[in-house]
Amino acid sequence: MRILKFLLLSLILSFQSCAPQIQKINGVSFVASREAIDESHVNPVVHLNANFAAVMPFGFIRNLEHPEIVFNTERQWFGETKVGAKQYIETLRKRKIKIMLKPQIWVWRGEFTGLIKMNAEADWQLLEDSYSKFILDFASFAEEMKVDIFCIGTELENFIDHRPEYWNELISEIRKVYKGKLTYAANWNEFSRTPFWNKLDYIGIDAYFPVSDSKTPTVEECLTSWKNYKQLISEMTQKYDSTVLFTEYGYRSVDYTGKEPWKSDRNMDQVNLEAQTNTTKALFETFWGENWFAGGFVWKWHHNHDKAGGEKNTRFTPQNKPAEAVIRTQYSLHE
Repeated sequence: MRILKFLLLSLILSFQSCAPQIQKINGVSFVASREAIDESHVNPVVHLNANFAAVMPFGFIRNLEHPEIVFNTERQWFGETKVGAKQYIETLRKRKIKIMLKPQIWVWRGEFTGLIKMNAEADWQLLEDSYSKFILDFASFAEEMKVDIFCIGTELENFIDHRPEYWNELISEIRKVYKGKLTYAANWNEFSRTPFWNKLDYIGIDAYFPVSDSKTPTVEECLTSWKNYKQLISEMTQKYDSTVLFTEYGYRSVDYTGKEPWKSDRNMDQVNLEAQTNTTKALFETFWGENWFAGGFVWKWHHNHDKAGGEKNTRFTPQNKPAEAVIRTQYSLHE
């Protein structure tokens, strides 16, 4: 009997080891630039073993209290416009890279979009009208281009907290023109109260969770910090019978990168490649093996790979840094 049980256990383990890995969305956040792209700009994405790219056209708001969104103008960079987004999508697709279209808002001087808040009802209504024009225009474009995923907004927590009815109606309007998968990119401290996950296909999170106060975080301490967040995220997937997509994830190559990972302050200027590598490894180890985790888009990836990043660079991009090799290896496991 013991021999039979042993043989059965061996058979099960052998089957599990031979089972295919779960396919993930192994994505890059493909930065809009001044110029068109060609195959030479896409080859490094392919070499990363990425299978998705977030293409990100932009709309602009004058300040946090201003209700008008300006977009698709001649003054914008090529990649920020609809014409540019189309060229990027077509070029990426030639190498079988799937697309998430992720229109975003930029507030003048880079102020945080989550703080956008109107001071009067009339201005709220103007903002709603303006945002609807912006996002529905790109939703129609997303349907025209048959993109795989459409992201309906990024880190707009005040807007959503104050106008939840508008967002429910907006999603219904988007569904009328776009037939693919929908998500919203909620900030790491916003996603648990976002009210409309039941209307979308993915719970989208910009995953800048604090995971370490150390100058150079170890993988082990980051893994420990992830436990509570992971539990909450897992519970959200059960509540909504959904999967989680990290609409953005990543760390800067600086000291204390795990403490407040969302920060892009220029005065954080001490290069720390090990810190970026360790935090990235811990994120992968925590999430990429879970069935309820759909994948994610690393923040961020520049088209001119040869000139991007590098070992003296303190910004988010992993390009030409040790973290790039970590991502390449991980993405090869779940192609």
